[in-house]
Amino acid sequence: MERRAAGSLGSLSEENFLRLAEAGVQSPEFTGLCAQLVAELRALCPLEEDVSPTSGPEDAETFQIELSGLLQELHCPYAALTTGDVTARLGSAHLCLQLLYFLSSELQAARLLSWKRPPSPRQGVGAGAARQELRLINQALGRPEPAPTCPIPQLLEDLKSKVAEALSALPAGHQEMAPLLRAPLTARGWEALEGIRQALCAEYECRKRMMITRFNVTLQSFHWSERAKAQGSALLAAVSPLRQAESVASGVTLARLLATRADASRIVSTSSGRCRHRTSCAINKVLMGGVPDRGGRPNEIEPPMPTWEKRREGGAGQQRGRRGKKKK
Repeated sequence: MERRAAGSLGSLSEENFLRLAEAGVQSPEFTGLCAQLVAELRALCPLEEDVSPTSGPEDAETFQIELSGLLQELHCPYAALTTGDVTARLGSAHLCLQLLYFLSSELQAARLLSWKRPPSPRQGVGAGAARQELRLINQALGRPEPAPTCPIPQLLEDLKSKVAEALSALPAGHQEMAPLLRAPLTARGWEALEGIRQALCAEYECRKRMMITRFNVTLQSFHWSERAKAQGSALLAAVSPLRQAESVASGVTLARLLATRADASRIVSTSSGRCRHRTSCAINKVLMGGVPDRGGRPNEIEPPMPTWEKRREGGAGQQRGRRGKKKK
């Protein structure tokens, strides 16, 4: 059983909870964990009470007094944690474990409610897109979902350490993961990168329109036969969902440009062995059988030149004379 706590805490296991509960309220590690859980909870919920971590056993009494006010504000259902002597409410490992379970479950519930909460209208489209890219990076690295209130700089540092750990596991000389853009970007560099993105979007949108036009023309050619005219409605019903799902808009973002690898700038022939091992399939090995020779070779076609004959002597004059006699 694992409980996911604050973004800086990572994944807390059942064994870790038991170990800290055994240490009790006299342990700074136990009070530090409680303080971190409460800090994340306060970031998600409007709480007035707060608790501070202790530096030694002498601060345990102050911690329990602060904790008493917090549990009353949270309407804690455990009577053992809210009644009786304040300094004796965490006197056993069972009560300390119950406190950890209560705080972690409250934090989980607050996170679920925050995810269901509609976004604020003040948040721009760019901020939402950036958070979506960070969420995809977390999924690719196998990390848990970050809290909505987790600071972006802290999240980036966690991602940086995770990426460095993944790169260290690669074999020596592995250069496929080298980024294409390595220099730090200034304000002018970001503007140039945005210009590149807009140019790529325009290019890809033009290509998509051309492909859609070719598809429509090919589809129209099937309607020429008599059999296809009878099945026109069925063909239109089958193709309509594909047309509606296809969008001309391009999905090139700044994040994808920054994630471009160095091998993307190399122009490799599509017939080379390096590309063919990814694109080859079983249909490439199918050979066509014998087909009738339809001809059409230029070197076998006779030129359609007329054969010229010698002009007959006096032929033209006699023909003019005959025409003149008929007129008389």
